[in-house]
Amino acid sequence: MTMNAITRSQIYVLDQDEALDFYVNKLGMEVNTDQDLGFMRWLTVNLPGDPEREILLEKPGPPALDPATAGQVRELLTKGALSGWLSITTDDARKTYEDLVAKGVDITDEPTERPYGIDFGVRDPFGNRIRIGQMFPRA
Repeated sequence: MTMNAITRSQIYVLDQDEALDFYVNKLGMEVNTDQDLGFMRWLTVNLPGDPEREILLEKPGPPALDPATAGQVRELLTKGALSGWLSITTDDARKTYEDLVAKGVDITDEPTERPYGIDFGVRDPFGNRIRIGQMFPRA
């Protein structure tokens, strides 16, 4: 058995419509799947041109969580004590930073040169942390 790709990741969001607006209209991602499964809304986004790598924007609840646990997860998200983490690359970190500032995205730190590249941080409306970086070529 050989595993060859990570195709889906998941982060919790409190409002899927607000998440969709943020990830598509502010970060520039594309909707991959938006389907009402009856027991949940399966909402995934991906970077343009990369539909094989999806991010599930999941509202805490069934079928993964019982109502009491979902309430605890929502409470922790609201407090900022439970957040996901994404890392995204860009060709130009400083330009991407300027674009996101202009769109009113919550910036947690400005572009900084590091040994691996130039990166900065943003936060989605639910406290999930996102690092956006322009990576240096590997030696």
